[in-house]
Amino acid sequence: MRFLPVFLDLRAGPILLIGAGELVRAKLRLLLAAGARLRWYATDGNRDTAGLPADGVARIEHAEGDPLEADLSGIIAVMCAGAGDLGHAIYARAREAGLPVNVMDDLEHSTFIFPAIVDRGELVVAIGTGGASPVVARRVRETIERLLPARIGDLAGFIGRWRKPISTKLSEMPMRRRFWERVVDGPIGALVLAGRHGDAEAAIAAIEDHAAFAGADIAGACNGHVTLVGAGPGDPDLLTIKALRALQDADVVFYDELVTPEILDRVRRDASRIPVGRRVGKPGIGQHKIHTLLIEAAQAGQRAVRLKGGDGFIFGRGGEEIEALRAAGVTYSVVPGITAGLGAAAQFEVPLTYRQEALRITFLTAHKARDAGEVDWSVLADAKMTIVVYMGMTAAPTIRTGLLAAGRLPQTPVGVFARVTRPDAQAAVGTLDELPSLVERIDGGPAILIIGDVVAHSAPWRVAELAKTLTKHLVAAE
Repeated sequence: MRFLPVFLDLRAGPILLIGAGELVRAKLRLLLAAGARLRWYATDGNRDTAGLPADGVARIEHAEGDPLEADLSGIIAVMCAGAGDLGHAIYARAREAGLPVNVMDDLEHSTFIFPAIVDRGELVVAIGTGGASPVVARRVRETIERLLPARIGDLAGFIGRWRKPISTKLSEMPMRRRFWERVVDGPIGALVLAGRHGDAEAAIAAIEDHAAFAGADIAGACNGHVTLVGAGPGDPDLLTIKALRALQDADVVFYDELVTPEILDRVRRDASRIPVGRRVGKPGIGQHKIHTLLIEAAQAGQRAVRLKGGDGFIFGRGGEEIEALRAAGVTYSVVPGITAGLGAAAQFEVPLTYRQEALRITFLTAHKARDAGEVDWSVLADAKMTIVVYMGMTAAPTIRTGLLAAGRLPQTPVGVFARVTRPDAQAAVGTLDELPSLVERIDGGPAILIIGDVVAHSAPWRVAELAKTLTKHLVAAE
């Protein structure tokens, strides 16, 4: 991120605007609509303000002379639009004076840029691409315009009017945050969004116990809660809406090693983030310690999220964690995630079931050769069963041996799918007999092994078959 989004207080002083033509008039319309006061140097001498709102025109001071000699005292920002080469000199002058400056369509001579803006009164959303693509920013703005309720700005203003009175009732920030979340998400917020402002004012004024409204216990303390959230296999767009809500509401997040940075970016900015995962080849803090951390956070009144890669109930030890929470009397909830096996199937087009071909699915884990050695492979011999193996790269030779001994054919299709749904996802497909060599073609995990005839329907298998066909034709042609 090159440009940090900030909001300029237009009441702090006038803006110096330099330029001519339709470009500068577009800036005039934007700045006047925002309530700015302007000192305008019309470089072509045309000071026509036709089409501008009358109340806005009154806020324009027409400047004379050389803009390079302009008095910059009290100016809060300098902008150029349609000023030609003069923009470079204006940039140097503004920089010398320590003022933020924007030269339209010239990133190298700008210390700030204009975002695409969604204006809902008290609520303003700014969208920027660092100047790279205004069209993309505009398309995003159009999407946000469709999503935001028309009166969302009214809701922001409503909260702004009540903020100080409520602060006197609730001294602790976490309690105030929960109070306003219940306002926004509950009936009072709905009244404002429906335009029933009088009813909303009456409803918030009628609240007698503000701490209880915020969810405090009888002693006035915040009630803690733990949410087990499945983060999915890596792509942040695969998080559920409920998972996003939990990450935004959390006071503290305990996350595993497999949770990607892109998903952690969805966590509320001021929430604590505590890694509790185990790195490969290194000892972790232990499951019992994780239980203790979750319980302590909840007992301290925090909303804690236990964030796990994939789904917490598929080889994620989520069952052990809720048993510990239940024993400690801690309230909890569970948000499912897309498990890595399903992520691999979707990304690489592996139909885990297929009519008359694959009628059953088995999920198993084989983190070590010892784990794989303890599996009863005889129950996995059915050719119409798809086998999805988690953490099976190290144990691949043992998995192959066990399945072959149980009766699976050596030519059974197999796929090794690594870092699924991420930008660096990778696949290697072949036969069961080739499984260990397929693993060696993968540049690191985590990886999912899928074993069964359904792999022959996958996109990587089709590509591999096409490559073989082309090779045969080339050899024949020679």
